[in-house]
Amino acid sequence: MRVVVTDAEVTLADVLSLRLAIDEPLEAGTELVLRNRATGVERDVRLGTPGRRAREASLAVSLAPMELTAGRWDAYLRHGDTRDRLRSVDPGFSLDHLDAYALCRRTLAYRSYRTRNGYLALKIADAEPVAEVRSIWFREGRFEVMGLLAYTGLEDDDSRHEAVLTLDRRQTSSRLSATATVQGVRFHAAVSLVDVVGADPEAAAGSGTWEPALEVEGVPTPLRLGARLDDVDGKRRRLHYPSAKVDGVPIRPCYTADDELRIEVGG
Repeated sequence: MRVVVTDAEVTLADVLSLRLAIDEPLEAGTELVLRNRATGVERDVRLGTPGRRAREASLAVSLAPMELTAGRWDAYLRHGDTRDRLRSVDPGFSLDHLDAYALCRRTLAYRSYRTRNGYLALKIADAEPVAEVRSIWFREGRFEVMGLLAYTGLEDDDSRHEAVLTLDRRQTSSRLSATATVQGVRFHAAVSLVDVVGADPEAAAGSGTWEPALEVEGVPTPLRLGARLDDVDGKRRRLHYPSAKVDGVPIRPCYTADDELRIEVGG
């Protein structure tokens, strides 16, 4: 039996919604199996009873009861002793959908996607409130950043929230702060590059790595700045920003291995 996923999406209610192209109905007792790529742990759910002969079928599977953990999970169809990895032609990416999905407060974030070799898989990550970076600039002597507050539970409306952008250098416990603008779940913040270079006079030429965070009224903990609501993994290797110079000292934004934003000064 030929089965291909033509549309895959995890809904706002954490339901895996699939549309399948099939050449015959799914057999009674067919199961959807999700297998953790790292550990080999499997979770399965029995699908509905077979229907009439058709070219398409739709499935909806609630993910929360399956007790999945963070990681990558590959999808299979199993019937008896036969197991087939589930092929997909859907890229499984919509920035608008990811933005809407991130508005709710969650503990786990589920995302369906197509692997490089054309199979359906799920990416599951711990979902803590974060400031999702969408744009970065160096202009008019300032570092500017804007983006979206994710998993905070705040409403995407016109309400304004008091906020502060902080930059911390752990090596010397130095801190720099600047007022930020938050409207609904959209944020914008800027800080003077001269202030960044001069904030830690004990460090040679102000060199060091600074960790930005956003403190927002109504959110109990500071929000780390990062970029995860997209389809680009490993930004530290793949995404490079040009540097600016202040009094001969280079400054550039970069990402960690966990896709968190950092500001590197000097070196």
